[in-house]
Amino acid sequence: MGRNLRYWLVLLAALGGLAPAPRAQASEDRWESAATLYLWLPGIGGRTQFPSGAGGPTINVNAKDVLSKLDMAFMGTVESRRGRLGGLVDWVYSDLGGDESRTRDLTIAGVPLPVGVTADVGLQVKTNVLTIAGTYLAIESPTNVTALVGGVRMLKSDQTLRWSIGGTGPIGVGQSGVTEAGMTNWDAIVGVRGRARVDAGSRWFLPYYVDIGTGASRQTWQAVLGVGYTFDFGDVGLVWRYLDYTFKPSEPLQTLTFNGLALGAAFRF
Repeated sequence: MGRNLRYWLVLLAALGGLAPAPRAQASEDRWESAATLYLWLPGIGGRTQFPSGAGGPTINVNAKDVLSKLDMAFMGTVESRRGRLGGLVDWVYSDLGGDESRTRDLTIAGVPLPVGVTADVGLQVKTNVLTIAGTYLAIESPTNVTALVGGVRMLKSDQTLRWSIGGTGPIGVGQSGVTEAGMTNWDAIVGVRGRARVDAGSRWFLPYYVDIGTGASRQTWQAVLGVGYTFDFGDVGLVWRYLDYTFKPSEPLQTLTFNGLALGAAFRF
């Protein structure tokens, strides 16, 4: 698959788990927890090498295009803390598909389709992103709460490509097939997460997060910045999140990025 092939994807990822909630003035022995429901609508870029040896697709998707093709999704974060030590688990699952007719954005063994030849393609993508991390509350003041983060992130992606070539020329008649590409990568990550306020008494805050890691992937990193508001039940926030993967040359996926707005609500208990 070649440049400008579009498919639909919704990947829903951690908002509430990205910024630590302020601690209540209570005993250090008390557990404090929060659960978050959220929605992330990213634009997507990347390159996939399917087992046939064909050059993979360069994916460029706008968030407004993805909602109609979401088959199923689950997204949630649970966080707990006791004193300065804590942890979080975030799980994202999405199952989606997209197709494009009469496109020339397809290469076979790295060779573009000749003049007069087009392809019908369909892409099904199932994605899991799981983050398990411990946290340490390093800074706590009326205007800033900052925690250190260390843990692992798992990315599991399974892709199925269905294609059919038509037109004129030597490869233009009756060429079709189904091919699959998949991978599961675990990477160690370290980072910083927190929230800042301009005024100690304000309910408005700025959540921020950054991490970097490596392992099965050559490199992964992400950054988040946004704005939130604290209610009696918890927090509501809107952030911009960028998640980037660079994989090793032997992997079927070469690069993968997610970039877009996330909206979430966190409930404390």
